[in-house]
Amino acid sequence: MNNRSLFISGGAGFIGSNCALHFLKKGWRVTLFDNLSRQGWQENLRWVGEAGNFELIRGDIRNRNELESAFKDRSFDFIIHLAAQVAVTTSINNPLADFEINALGTFNLLETIRNHSPNSFFIFASTNKVYGELDSIRIKEQENSYSFLDYPRGIPETFNLDFHSPYGCSKGSADQYVIDYARIYGLKTVSMRQSCIYGYRQFGHEDQGWVAWLSIATMFKKSISIYGDGKQVRDILFVDDLIEAYEMAFEHQDRVIGQAYNIGGGPENVLSLLRLIDRLQSEQKDPINFSFAPWRAGDQKVFICDINKAKVDFNWKPKTNVDQGLEKLYKWIGDNKTIFEENIFEPAKQNV
Repeated sequence: MNNRSLFISGGAGFIGSNCALHFLKKGWRVTLFDNLSRQGWQENLRWVGEAGNFELIRGDIRNRNELESAFKDRSFDFIIHLAAQVAVTTSINNPLADFEINALGTFNLLETIRNHSPNSFFIFASTNKVYGELDSIRIKEQENSYSFLDYPRGIPETFNLDFHSPYGCSKGSADQYVIDYARIYGLKTVSMRQSCIYGYRQFGHEDQGWVAWLSIATMFKKSISIYGDGKQVRDILFVDDLIEAYEMAFEHQDRVIGQAYNIGGGPENVLSLLRLIDRLQSEQKDPINFSFAPWRAGDQKVFICDINKAKVDFNWKPKTNVDQGLEKLYKWIGDNKTIFEENIFEPAKQNV
């Protein structure tokens, strides 16, 4: 039997519940740490429980004492840090809470690990927002999308960091703390700069999770507001492929400790808002009700990450292409309509 142990902060959320299910099926001992504030957590925990027994600790990463209690008299082989404030718009409206959750919360967890579980392998879910607005890069405008002129393979990890928005600052500072704790304290830390993850159990909303939200809004005939011109492009990554990246990094620790990696769909898996609307329209008889609104602060016109470093260092690349992933997501939404019908979804206002 596999005796490996896993601790997931934010374990009742979208990515956390998918991770928990994956590793429970492999026989790992799984502990979830979550303040249970995100929509859909009850459904997620019921779903995870179908795969096996897990431990749930209700706590908040802003509270150092609660983290210390979770690690008292035990350590973990693997820690995945997913608990976060996840929306740029929310960070602009409440930068203090954003800082406390993303920057201070990550610091609290790093210190807890340093004092109680220093041999743990630690993955931090960072973001492509650490690269800033990218307003110095030449882009090409096409009929329904933007593209890079100078970076055909996407933005590499060597690109200068340029935090833009409180969210970018809080996640970016956490990203750098994670890397530095490997250098200074010898912790086994890795930062994964993730780019537009989507998939099962994602209760997308107007500020975050745009692929899921537009899919949900379309199926339930909600009105949609698109901020900007809709040509914004991202590389998107299905959640199963993200989890495989986590696991492969764990299996190649000697190569990855102290490093940052872009983890996204890469140049082969890109999508714009308008292209997603067109695809979703093909699933519907009635026209999708959407309109345009002004651009939001900090919204990159295009972001595509260069994922070659992860391929070289731990042999990872996405397996699920855009068409396959969108089909899986849309089917899951359709198969679980009651979950959404039991929740209240506000009319959509979507930002990539």
